[in-house]
Amino acid sequence: MMDQQELQRIAQLVEMNRQKMARIEEQVSKLSEIRLEQLGVIAALKSLNTNQSTMIPLGSGVQLPATPNGETVVIDIGSGVQAEKPRAEAISILESRLQEVEEVLMTLQNEFTETETVVGELATTFTEAAKAIQQEPMTESEPTEQTSKQSSRRRKRGTELTLDD
Repeated sequence: MMDQQELQRIAQLVEMNRQKMARIEEQVSKLSEIRLEQLGVIAALKSLNTNQSTMIPLGSGVQLPATPNGETVVIDIGSGVQAEKPRAEAISILESRLQEVEEVLMTLQNEFTETETVVGELATTFTEAAKAIQQEPMTESEPTEQTSKQSSRRRKRGTELTLDD
């Protein structure tokens, strides 16, 4: 039989795990956006013809028309460092990054599933324990309620503090 402290502890565990699930969902969402962006860039690099005119987005809806004149692109290789690489090598780098993102996504999805299972088990335990406590006889709690009601009746008028005191 569980007491109320155990129930509170279980409720806190459920809440903590739900918060964890929310954080995981947020991370999965961000990584999914990154994955889609990388897929788009890889597709663009594979289909880019050096004689074909393209548009380079500058931001705020402004694009710069350009015609690539070589087989190289500039890619961020980490820590804000950019390097000029052949298009095929840039595609290879992006594909390896994409593989890493997909692995992290799988790990997060597995962690989410495990946490979801734990939350379900804890919620079931909490519900069963709460029902068991409610089914206990209420004889122990009734006298304490009566004494608290009696003590509130014993107050004399004029002895309570007011805002002026």
